[in-house]
Amino acid sequence: MKTDDLIYMLASGPDVAVSAPSARSALSPLLWGLLASFLMMLVLLGVRRELMAELMLPAFWSKLGFSVALMAAGLIAVRRLSVPGARTRTLPALIAAPLLLAWTASAALLTNAAPEARVDLFWGSTWHYCTMLIALISLPMFVAILRVMRERTPTRLRLAGAAAGFAAGATAAVLYCLHCPELSIVFVGFWYLLGMLVPAAVGALIGPRVLAW
Repeated sequence: MKTDDLIYMLASGPDVAVSAPSARSALSPLLWGLLASFLMMLVLLGVRRELMAELMLPAFWSKLGFSVALMAAGLIAVRRLSVPGARTRTLPALIAAPLLLAWTASAALLTNAAPEARVDLFWGSTWHYCTMLIALISLPMFVAILRVMRERTPTRLRLAGAAAGFAAGATAAVLYCLHCPELSIVFVGFWYLLGMLVPAAVGALIGPRVLAW
């Protein structure tokens, strides 16, 4: 829906139907963005050699489930914030639920761990580059989501930009699971989240300019 369509809808009353871009029109850019992010991960990092063995570990699925849940929440936020008047009250809960679950599990794990093991559970061995790698891998998906949102009519541009960045960062975190050696939910619940928040912050900054229509 473009500016002329929105003006016509507002002038004609709530019963006038204005055609909106179909979900199918958004699918192609998003798939290309996902593919580009995946290829970037493969070229720059590669898939972890021990991945097949780690697939047998519950800790790997906790890491992946955390990332997938936030990716789904981010994409739902993107969809709703792309059009005016969509319901957004449940969006904070969708994002908070996996965070609270991960942080509760982290607290339990830290409480039961030996004092000397707690440092490794939080810092791991890759904290100094994990966040920035997730943010880097998110770039193609970030661009794709912004492109899709520009074809719609977001009104809360800063929030919409933040949602685009967060969804892209969470998608990158899902892909990064294929490379990352860390399995501690304590590590994932902080450093992965930080990697998602970096593009979200960038999106909040550029949203008013990039998504203006």
